[in-house]
Amino acid sequence: MAVPPKHLRDLYELFSSVRTLAEAEKLLADILTPQELASVAERWQLIQELHKGTPQRDIAKKLNLSISKITRGSRMLQYGSGGFGFFLKKLKKAN
Repeated sequence: MAVPPKHLRDLYELFSSVRTLAEAEKLLADILTPQELASVAERWQLIQELHKGTPQRDIAKKLNLSISKITRGSRMLQYGSGGFGFFLKKLKKAN
C-alpha cells in the first residue's frame, strides 16, 4: 500500500514537534499499539548492541531474539538511510 507523500510529511512533522521525553511517551502510547511499541523499543536496543560491536549470538541471548531478526537490524544499520547511525551519534553526544 503506497502512502501519499503528504501523509508522510504530516507524520514527519508530528514527530519533529516532540520536544520532551514526556511528549514522546504520550505520543507513542497513542500512535502505537503496546506490541508495536515493544517491537520498536526492541529494535532500538538491538541496533545499539550491534553498534557497540556485540556479537549477534550474544544479542540473541541478551534480548531473547532470533538471529534472523538481528541480521535484519544489522542490514538496516549498514545499508539503511543512515538514520540509525545519525541518531546513535547524536544521542552519544547528548549523554
